Amino acid sequence: MLLGLASGGLWSVWWIALAVVLVVGGLSAILRSAGLEWVRIRRILIGVYAIGYVSWFAINGIIIDRISVLLSFAIFLGVASVGRSRDAWRRTATDLGLFVMMWVAYDESRGVADELGMPIQVESVRDIDRFLLFGRDGSVALQERFLAPVGTVRWYDVVASCVYYSHFIVPPIALGVLWWRNRDEWVRYMRRFATLMLVACTMFVLLPTAPPWMAAGGSTRPGFRFDALPALRRPTGNGWEHIGLRNFVEAWDTGRDWANDVAAMPSLHAAYALFVVAFFWPKIRSPWIRAALVAYPTSMAAALVYFGEHYLTDALVGWAVVGLSFLVWNRVETRHRSSGDVDTENGANSDVDDEHNAPVAVAVADGGTDGGVAQTSAGEGSAAEVAADGTVPSVSALR
Repeated sequence: MLLGLASGGLWSVWWIALAVVLVVGGLSAILRSAGLEWVRIRRILIGVYAIGYVSWFAINGIIIDRISVLLSFAIFLGVASVGRSRDAWRRTATDLGLFVMMWVAYDESRGVADELGMPIQVESVRDIDRFLLFGRDGSVALQERFLAPVGTVRWYDVVASCVYYSHFIVPPIALGVLWWRNRDEWVRYMRRFATLMLVACTMFVLLPTAPPWMAAGGSTRPGFRFDALPALRRPTGNGWEHIGLRNFVEAWDTGRDWANDVAAMPSLHAAYALFVVAFFWPKIRSPWIRAALVAYPTSMAAALVYFGEHYLTDALVGWAVVGLSFLVWNRVETRHRSSGDVDTENGANSDVDDEHNAPVAVAVADGGTDGGVAQTSAGEGSAAEVAADGTVPSVSALR
């Protein structure tokens, strides 16, 4: 019995965590004894983590269940904090706690919604979509026009699948890279992200909505059988299966068993796609890259409607919530900058190559970045104060 308990459930998480601690600790000790600085050790460990993550993805499919997502993020934060001070580890623990709270809130929204028993929106959202699309049902029209017979996959099915599943890849990568390179930017990201999640979870509870595939009679759950739309297929994974990523699709199908089927308003797929683009937009100057960024949320919305996963209305509301979160926090941060209340932890997690491993804030004379704060490119995450005449004093002078 104890052996069974120790080999399954949450115990497996602890065994994995223990194994990771031993491997990371042993590898760090070996590299440190070889004379490597902590900043280089962290880069090596993050590289090993990335290889392991991609390998897991190729063999077992994407990490999608909540426990595994939290564990993988915790491992990343731990790896990126190796060799740092106790204060840095306390910040890491706080940041991880915030991330855990968001995931728990998302999970609990389903239970709260079931207890409240709010009516499921079926015809109302369908009718709004018909108004926006001049009397047509978006998912029905797209599948009638473009969806091939069962067993046939076309090139745009592959593209649509890639766009759809990027939802599980792009936002976490952005989150991790920001935390590693510049914690102030990570905090700005998380403020907006947490606001988005708060509004979305509230709407999931108060406004449970049947997605098109369910409105078309695609659910087998008692009380969830509807006939508001003609029959629809749900070919979301066809494209990825076609290019050999069947394990990913199987992992996603398994994850759908515990997903909240009526958490469709707003669409988090559409919201996350626009969120990432909106956050990095001010930092991008190339018109070609900006054009590609614009294509991401629009193609995500098209894929969602084509697959019958969401109405166009769900996507538009998701985009509106993103806009609301950015509007609120842009004003709050602008007010703080105007009052002189500027964060002083810029780049608190950034790796620097000096002997104390202590980042220094950068004051940019031309005010070219939000809040007049930025990072120089003199080494990964290193920083120096830039004087008004453009000169850069030595790091020792700044101390």
